[in-house]
Amino acid sequence: MSGKDRAVLSFHESLLRESDVDLLRGPHWLNDQIISFYFEYLERVALPDANNLLFVSPEVTQCLKIVSSAEADAFLAPLNAQEKKIIFFALNDNENNTAGGSHWSLLVLSRPEDTFYHFDSSGRSNCASSRYFCNHLRVPLACRRAQLVQEECLQQTNCYDCGLHLICTADKIAHHAWRTGLVAGAPQISPHEVAGKRKEILAIIRELGGSI
Repeated sequence: MSGKDRAVLSFHESLLRESDVDLLRGPHWLNDQIISFYFEYLERVALPDANNLLFVSPEVTQCLKIVSSAEADAFLAPLNAQEKKIIFFALNDNENNTAGGSHWSLLVLSRPEDTFYHFDSSGRSNCASSRYFCNHLRVPLACRRAQLVQEECLQQTNCYDCGLHLICTADKIAHHAWRTGLVAGAPQISPHEVAGKRKEILAIIRELGGSI
């Protein structure tokens, strides 16, 4: 990789480059790397003792979408997914194995409630993707009876903040689930939280030693 896109932070499984961080500085769509990083931050820093929560990266979520149900266990077993009570998936509308997609939404499996909760900040844009994903993974995740609920949530007011909505919602639900063991009853995010999240993530990257 040329020096024009230098690495600015290596954090466990996440590597952020200048081009990734630049997405946080302007009105840009967030990529896999930023969402993966924030999921790792939630797991390892914000909620390090929340052993019943699992945050599945966008890359692994995409792989789970395109492999067969029989092959899905190769990705889920190393994560001990069948033992986790609350599982977070960053769902993209990309339906193939190449880079792409234009919309993020959040899907959360709650085993105690036997429910997949889908939070889409753009109406029902990812409704079909969420339905397919749940049907595809009920057997590998050992949740055959889990229903899918399309949850009401704050709606984005532009075409690029879906990743921020996903991150803010995951943050809010993760802390609620850590306290209560459930997804139901989690407070909705506010426009103010979304508006400030880019600066907040930049500050987190600096605090973790990122050279930005």
